[in-house]
Amino acid sequence: MNSQLIWKDEFNIGITIIDKEHQWLFAIVNKLLALEAEEKKNRKACQEGIKYLKEHAMKHFDDEEKYMELIAYEDLETHRRLHRGFRENLLPALEKELKDEDYSPSSVDHFLSVCAGWLIGHTLAEDKAITGERMSKWVNLLPEQELAAMEQVILKLIKNMFRLKAKAISESYGGERFGKGVYYRLVYGREQDNQKWEILLAFEDRILINTVGKLMGVNTDKLDIMLLNAARYTACQFVGRVMAHYPAADTYEMVEENLLSYEQFHQLFEDNRFQVSLLFGTDQGYFSFCVIAPHVLSKSIGTPLDTKNAMAEMEKYLTEKEKNRRPKILLVDDSITIRQGIKRLLSEQYEVSDVNSGAAAIRAISLDRPDLVLLDYEMPVCDGSHVLAMLRSEKEFADIPVIFLTSKDDQESVKKVLSLKADGYLLKYLNPGEIKKRIDEYIKKLSE
Repeated sequence: MNSQLIWKDEFNIGITIIDKEHQWLFAIVNKLLALEAEEKKNRKACQEGIKYLKEHAMKHFDDEEKYMELIAYEDLETHRRLHRGFRENLLPALEKELKDEDYSPSSVDHFLSVCAGWLIGHTLAEDKAITGERMSKWVNLLPEQELAAMEQVILKLIKNMFRLKAKAISESYGGERFGKGVYYRLVYGREQDNQKWEILLAFEDRILINTVGKLMGVNTDKLDIMLLNAARYTACQFVGRVMAHYPAADTYEMVEENLLSYEQFHQLFEDNRFQVSLLFGTDQGYFSFCVIAPHVLSKSIGTPLDTKNAMAEMEKYLTEKEKNRRPKILLVDDSITIRQGIKRLLSEQYEVSDVNSGAAAIRAISLDRPDLVLLDYEMPVCDGSHVLAMLRSEKEFADIPVIFLTSKDDQESVKKVLSLKADGYLLKYLNPGEIKKRIDEYIKKLSE
């Protein structure tokens, strides 16, 4: 990886002492990038570089928190939790991967990509919130002790009810799509007041097929009405058991349930701040458990299910789910102008998601496999060739079609792109009609 992490004006939050520290952290990552090129010194350089990065990052976190104390920043505790998550969870996991893989090039690339991605994301989002430019998304999470208790209850229930080994991946899941999924909403209330607990569950289809389906003795690779109905009742039992363990919720009774489209599910994340937003990984796929409480919905977002309409609504849900499926395209480009332009061009016909870095692309693909990846060849830190190499090295993703986006059409550049064995390439300067035509032709070829 020979790219460098480039500091841009948009990373400045307007607080000199913090901006200088951010620039220095960028410089450390760039130093690691430069050292990585010296293959013989790779292991020692990474060990020393990681140690230095950790020491400086921890000092920066302390200094930043002191500044927030000085200005009486109201979301200081939330910020501290995010710092702690990086210090106590993310960095140790990355270090373990490096050691387990004996500092292989792929593990070094992963370490650098994730660190760079976290640094950019944290700077642009949570650090911007310090200035009042935007509000932290996670200001209303449950206190850590209560959240940890719920997390442990859920992990135990996943093991007992589904016979799955699971681990918590995130305590700030943002509603990202992960593969083919079922989205389920349960509302709990009580007679004495108008407060409600809104529970949102998201399952990958394969979790339901390989757990509930197997318990039913069903041999299928696709959800049907009977399996979805069984999964619905299992989900109700699951949520009931979670709430029975949670003192503030055990007096509530279920008053409504809905099957949601992904768009309805995601809109709830746009409109609300969650008290619980947990993402779990299992050997059968992903599962999320999210809570808005107390909260009264201003409008209905789906048809309530009851004994009279449940079977018909589930048949309708599965039919619509399949009928409305559009080819999924993941657009990867560090230019927001390019992303917005291509997304506008394709969104009417395709389901287009976009990310701004190679590291974000790998995460997006692991959560929700696309039918086609449009991949910027020239990106900082983790460029298109690295992303393609990582995809081709994973059996699960090796056959995902990838088309490079490039602005260079000289013979040497084209030859270099073609040697990487992508499924094709597109020149960014082509007129929009030509770009759309070529993508249409390629998608059509995939379906034949």
